[in-house]
Amino acid sequence: MIWKNTSLFPNPTPIIEAEAEKSLELNLNSDLENLVSTKDVTIKAGWEKINLNSHQILFIVDAAGKVLGSVSDGDVRRWVLADRSLHEPLAKVMNREPIVCTEADSVEKIKLTMLRRRVHCVPVVDRAGMLKQVVTWEEVILNATAKPNKKASTAKGTPTVIIAGGFGTRLAPFTKVLPKPLIPIGDKPILEHIMDRFQGFGMDDFFLSVNYKANMIKAYFSEAGMTQNIQYVHEDKPLGTAGSLSMLKGKLLRDFFVSNCDILVDADYGDMLEFHQHNENAITMVCSMKHSRIPYGVVEINKGGTLKSLHEKPEYDHLVNTGMYIVNPAMLALIPDGKFFHFTDLIEKAKDLGHKIGVYPITEGAWVDIGQLEDYQAALSKLTA
Repeated sequence: MIWKNTSLFPNPTPIIEAEAEKSLELNLNSDLENLVSTKDVTIKAGWEKINLNSHQILFIVDAAGKVLGSVSDGDVRRWVLADRSLHEPLAKVMNREPIVCTEADSVEKIKLTMLRRRVHCVPVVDRAGMLKQVVTWEEVILNATAKPNKKASTAKGTPTVIIAGGFGTRLAPFTKVLPKPLIPIGDKPILEHIMDRFQGFGMDDFFLSVNYKANMIKAYFSEAGMTQNIQYVHEDKPLGTAGSLSMLKGKLLRDFFVSNCDILVDADYGDMLEFHQHNENAITMVCSMKHSRIPYGVVEINKGGTLKSLHEKPEYDHLVNTGMYIVNPAMLALIPDGKFFHFTDLIEKAKDLGHKIGVYPITEGAWVDIGQLEDYQAALSKLTA
């Protein structure tokens, strides 16, 4: 579609940071609002917007609506991996030479720009550089034979292992009746939601590691008429989150994804795989930003009990493990046969042996954890709204 708003910024007078963002929210329609921001907004807030708009980019404008630059998901990820603060302004990470088209450009020229630069949307500006509309791939190149989605083609055909054999005790009493992978969210079980996300990037080959109520899982997919290629890895006893992978030695000959069966990740799986391979990682952990706030004054003391410092209600940003990984098949040799072995054990063992472990950051909003009852309730609200 083409999103238009010819009165984006009716008041061109200078406004302070908070008012600038408020002005955007008041004057843009909901779709375009998530594609546009000002340079003084924090990187953290901008990254959340990028996650919401599905095009993995923000166009940065001034108070009058002039395009100043762009910030992509990859720009923010590189910033995070450099261990820099998300509370800095977007200006710090902004690309000051964004890809733009002009009102005078023909549709064919815009098509070529999007194909050559492999972008899903571009801003259209007037002679003064003022934002007039945002043109998306779906509208401009609806009948094109090749889409500018290099990342999806990168992931196509990549095998995926889903660890679905746990007892799901934290989701009792539901799991007294159903195995955790079949607990429904809307009209689909958790496991099918997970598989749908992988299929969206051309991944149809699944290995399901099963144990608890395994026959129910097999029966569901047998009767549902699923189009995926599903193979089952059956644990005779619980083997942890990585132990069952030992049974796939010799079967997985290329990099593969591993996912727990109680998480949903909305991100570019093709970009994850490209990141993993470009950096020659043995294992890549997909990690989510997590913001936490301590609602008390935190005290640090010196030896002897005197006050060193007092921090009132401090806030922290951390990267946490989501339970999704990309793995080089050589790592399977490190997993003992038939023994209980968690994925964190594999990571530690690989790291101790000198193998490279990478981290691919995603936003907090891109990760849904369904491992506990309160998480499940939150997921229901978010995914069925």
